Amino acid sequence: MMLAIAMAVAVLGGVYLAYQGAPLVIWTLAVFLYALGLWGGGLLPDGGMLLTLAVLTPLALVLNLPMLRRRLLSRRLFTVFKRSLPPMSATEREALEAGDTWWEGELFKGNPDWQRLRSIPVTRLTEEEQAFLDHQVAHLCRMLDNDRIEREQGDLPAEVWEYIRKERFFSLIIPKAYGGREFSSYAQSCVVTRIATRNISTAVTVMVPNSLGPGELILHYGTQAQKDYWLPRLADGREIPCFALTGPDVGSDAASMPDFGVVCRGMHEGREVLGARVSFSKRYITLAPVATVVGLAFRLHDPEGLLGAPREYGITCALVPAAHPGIRIGDRHLPMGLAFMNGPVEGRDVFIPLEWIIGGPEMAGKGWRMLMECLSVGRAISLPALGTAAGHMSFRMTGAYARIRRQFRLPIGRFEGVQEAMARIGGYAYRMEAARRLTATAGDLGIKPSVISAIAKYHMTEMMRRSINDAMDVHGGRGIIFGPRNYLGYSYQAIPVGITVEGANILTRNLMIFGQGAVRCHPFVFQEMEAVRNEDLAAFDRLLLGHVGYSLNRGTRALVLGLTGSRWAQTPVRSGPTADYYRQLTRMSAALAFVSDVAMGVLGGELKRKERLSARLGDVLSHLYLGSAVLKFHEDAGRPEAELPFVRWALDDSLNQIGLAFDAFFRNFPSPLLGAALRALVFPLGRPYHPPRDKDGQSIAQAMMQTGGVRDRLTGIGFWAEDDGEDAVGRMEVALRMLEQVEPLYDRFQKLVARGEVEGLTFGERLAQARERGLLDEEEAERLQVYEDLRYECVLTDALPPEALAPTGARPSSGRRRERADSAAV
Repeated sequence: MMLAIAMAVAVLGGVYLAYQGAPLVIWTLAVFLYALGLWGGGLLPDGGMLLTLAVLTPLALVLNLPMLRRRLLSRRLFTVFKRSLPPMSATEREALEAGDTWWEGELFKGNPDWQRLRSIPVTRLTEEEQAFLDHQVAHLCRMLDNDRIEREQGDLPAEVWEYIRKERFFSLIIPKAYGGREFSSYAQSCVVTRIATRNISTAVTVMVPNSLGPGELILHYGTQAQKDYWLPRLADGREIPCFALTGPDVGSDAASMPDFGVVCRGMHEGREVLGARVSFSKRYITLAPVATVVGLAFRLHDPEGLLGAPREYGITCALVPAAHPGIRIGDRHLPMGLAFMNGPVEGRDVFIPLEWIIGGPEMAGKGWRMLMECLSVGRAISLPALGTAAGHMSFRMTGAYARIRRQFRLPIGRFEGVQEAMARIGGYAYRMEAARRLTATAGDLGIKPSVISAIAKYHMTEMMRRSINDAMDVHGGRGIIFGPRNYLGYSYQAIPVGITVEGANILTRNLMIFGQGAVRCHPFVFQEMEAVRNEDLAAFDRLLLGHVGYSLNRGTRALVLGLTGSRWAQTPVRSGPTADYYRQLTRMSAALAFVSDVAMGVLGGELKRKERLSARLGDVLSHLYLGSAVLKFHEDAGRPEAELPFVRWALDDSLNQIGLAFDAFFRNFPSPLLGAALRALVFPLGRPYHPPRDKDGQSIAQAMMQTGGVRDRLTGIGFWAEDDGEDAVGRMEVALRMLEQVEPLYDRFQKLVARGEVEGLTFGERLAQARERGLLDEEEAERLQVYEDLRYECVLTDALPPEALAPTGARPSSGRRRERADSAAV
């Protein structure tokens, strides 16, 4: 009996110390006290006690005395670690170091501080920003005819281009000192989101100069002379910028670009200056056909050492006027039939002065770092805004259509199959709006969120894809026929654009999210790598000791939380409908921290090539972040009860996705035995997470079909033309509001028809008979006829005259090819 008690004390004591993250000295003291207790209780004889002390004392000295530990233990591990460290190119290193970690770092460490999340001040629009959104942005939206722009013209109308320039839509990030608007990151997100609910091509046109482009690069890295010259011209629209990065053989792997420049002397404006002859072939460059200034990325070589010793400088960014001799620009690509300007930029042996390098000659070779830092900010704002806008459109229009459109005398939104699709649309819309607000806030806090931006870009464009697909399924034929009435089709066309640009989603998921997050967010790994590269054994020893304790703590936490249903996890709310979600996210955070450590320790550099394994751990980190955003969004609103079905759906889905990701990781781990052991530790009682409940999905579908409430809070940022019954979107809004007023009367009339109390071949004939028989009065009949006419307009699709669809040759272009006679095409 005493032996059983002693063993229980050992196990429980060890678990407690590991769970609390006790330091090594406490572990050492506890082990010696335990041995003394066994000896004092008669369970350990004198000889056994002496033997125990003989073993424990040297071990304790080695582990607790840094000099001994480094000489006898850490030095050997240092050699092993150095040998297993994967090679890292300069561009990989710059990509890792670019940007900052933020809340995702807390989630990766396994014990998130929820109070920190709750205290993050989410950005609010200033009066100036709100006024711009309510007036200039709303006015721009009213100028946009979606079908005319995308199907008929293939370009924005001239008056729209002029208005965008006049109202400085291209200058949202430029400081007021240079004539810009100097808006917050959140305001930029709101502007792009509202425009995108109206027209995707216009939103892309506005977002690109305010994302990764010459303006941002000049603002952060340009010389004062470059800022003074270019920023005012970009702010007032005299210059339209594009940034030429991608090429035929260079997509997501921009670091491998073949475009090059060689330092030399040449003539510029009548005098000989030091410059570079640059050859390049760029593709898929947004705004290129109409750009007046080109941001250009290329590899700079100085074989003659004109800048000093001969060297390869690497990726360099320069700003070049589009009309500069040798540049060929103006042709258009046709991205999925959308109207935004996109095309190639080419040149061979184009001589540019070194002063045109962004930041001047001293910034030669530093372009990759510049691009990585700026890209992370833009990716955190622009593409999440497009994805959210598509989610808002799907939410708002599908909810209205599902109530207006009837089958078998019932609104189609009452059918469970339709409700299943609507639940996904509503749940994704809630999650996307939550993530959009939280992610944009990072930029306003001065954070360049490299990992979070990748999470937001990938998942919000993927949710865009799923939401629009579901919306198209619910709308059926109503969604696939192009014309002035179609409000979904052009968003559907835009899906591959969002999926592809600023890092293709396949690469983002499989390489970036976990590949960068594991190193940047981990409290020890990157520092250990640096210590090894710097041959700093003392630092490595200190970090290794902390790393071992960290792993032991996270593994124990994951097991204990799994065995106890996460009851020991700390939460900011002790009870209520969201308390358990905090606990479950904490549990999965601890599991991610431990499993990641095991995977990196066992696979080492091989994990870099096990893309599907790392992608699954990236999914876990992503859904921890998205779930956190949902909780904060709900908390910041005062935890409204009406939103709980959305909150539960989004969090149940995220936890289920986390469970599925872990399950696939364990099943495919190279060591089946270790995979099974990890599964037993993370899910000791089985995987507890399941898809969202049907009941919550039904509640979401009902909320989507109601005006006001959650519908307006989630989608209020969009432009819905709510008072314009002639507009495709506005007509749905007017019809839904009218239906809420006449629905009881409409249902009563339909029952009369179903029971055979009124007859007729048309709605009008039946209505007339009901009035003649005294079943409806004149005012009721008139209201029903007005609604029926509007309802029919809402479900009707366009039919165009044959000449409107006749082949017309090449689409029009407001761009123009610009090529100097003395240049040669690449």
